[in-house]
Amino acid sequence: MKVAIASGKGGTGKTFISTNLFWTAQHTGVPTTLIDCDAEEPNVSEFLSGEEQSVEIVIQHVPHINVEECTFCGKCAEYCNYNAILFLPENHFIKVLPDLCHDCGTCSYACENGAIIEQEKTIGTIKISLVGNSSYIIESRLEVGEHSPVSVIKKAIKAADSQHLILLDAPPGISCPFITTAEQADFIILVTEPTPFGLHDLELSMSTIQQLQKPVGVIVNKSGLGNRDVYQWLDENKIPLLLEIPFNKDIARIYSEGKILAKENPVYQKIFMDLLNKIVKTLWS
Repeated sequence: MKVAIASGKGGTGKTFISTNLFWTAQHTGVPTTLIDCDAEEPNVSEFLSGEEQSVEIVIQHVPHINVEECTFCGKCAEYCNYNAILFLPENHFIKVLPDLCHDCGTCSYACENGAIIEQEKTIGTIKISLVGNSSYIIESRLEVGEHSPVSVIKKAIKAADSQHLILLDAPPGISCPFITTAEQADFIILVTEPTPFGLHDLELSMSTIQQLQKPVGVIVNKSGLGNRDVYQWLDENKIPLLLEIPFNKDIARIYSEGKILAKENPVYQKIFMDLLNKIVKTLWS
């Protein structure tokens, strides 16, 4: 079972929920993998640690055009869906724009003259750590200066074994990294906060998930802050409210110290276990 923990904006508590779910499942004997899919700013390791097992380098193939072999037919630019090839036929100028390239290989297929060769470039790393006897943390990390973490996220998700439970700590927002993560999930938890910004971004996230046709539920973090508009919107749209986490000084302190709430407070261990059981019943009902 793959569960993605996502949000429309940063700072709502995705990693807070992900790490507590992981700790709870792992300490109740469920083999679990937590994948930090926020490759641009991974932070699961601030709260959980394990014994490093492997580090894999993620390579992207960037095409290079040999202008001496090129006939300037323009097929490679025509075939590229990402506009990653700048082609000026009247000037006999052609160049690959690496930041737009998605490593799909279409330009090499299109070129009939062998003018395109692919060069390797490191764009990120995947680190796998063992926690306990049978659980893992997988961290995706994008190299500084790279613009798209999608390939790194895909590699991290692919690295997960068929564990009983796989948790995907998704990137914030609703762009390609979020969709890359969410489309792999069997169930999506959206974490929000009861503020106007929280509601606005929740609406955007929900509209995206509905297009993916995934079952979804919402956790309201920092409840008691802001107003009741989020709850009213959930009722109107018949979206299940999975859990409320109160806006509480002790919870904030525990989190800011890099500790796990479910470990520090056994009441929350039961709360997060009940949350997992609720998701399982939703999927298998």
